[in-house]
Amino acid sequence: MPVTSGPRLRADAQRNRDRLLAVAVQALSQDGPEVTLEAIAKNAGVGIGTLYRHFPTREALVEAAYRNELARLGDAVDELLQAMPADAALRAWMDRFVDYMTTKRGMAEALRAVIASGGNPFAHSRDRLVTAITTLVHAASKAGTVRSDVEPEDVLTSLSGVSLAAGAPAQREQADRLLDLLMDGLRYRAPRS
Repeated sequence: MPVTSGPRLRADAQRNRDRLLAVAVQALSQDGPEVTLEAIAKNAGVGIGTLYRHFPTREALVEAAYRNELARLGDAVDELLQAMPADAALRAWMDRFVDYMTTKRGMAEALRAVIASGGNPFAHSRDRLVTAITTLVHAASKAGTVRSDVEPEDVLTSLSGVSLAAGAPAQREQADRLLDLLMDGLRYRAPRS
């Protein structure tokens, strides 16, 4: 569910906001902070006035785009756990985490501008990520597919390291192998008799 602020928006206004956020994430990740707000509005299929109604400044748009990506990652936990076994949900979330980190890295310059203007887009990031990974690890442990001695924050730290390898497509293949290796290390194995 996308992040919203303030009163509930009309359906068409919410669609416009969601499109603006999706286009902003893609544009900022690919083109960096030099992408114009006019280009974002045009690619979202709205006028610049609509963009400014939702996001009065560039920094407000960047921060909302980042927070929206974080919310999507956090919200994916329940969806994944309902759709597949807990260990598969954990592995699928790991892929989404790497995508999120790659996007965040692409938006780094724009996020630094938000911080320089006094914003703090990362205020709740760690808590949200720890909550998500804790839910997944505990569900997999309860299902007996992941070891019970796994510390969720250790998994999150490992994922952050793996995400560093995920810049280019060839590196993404390496990141996928590393995620598989991490999952293998997390799996429960019955004691040998």
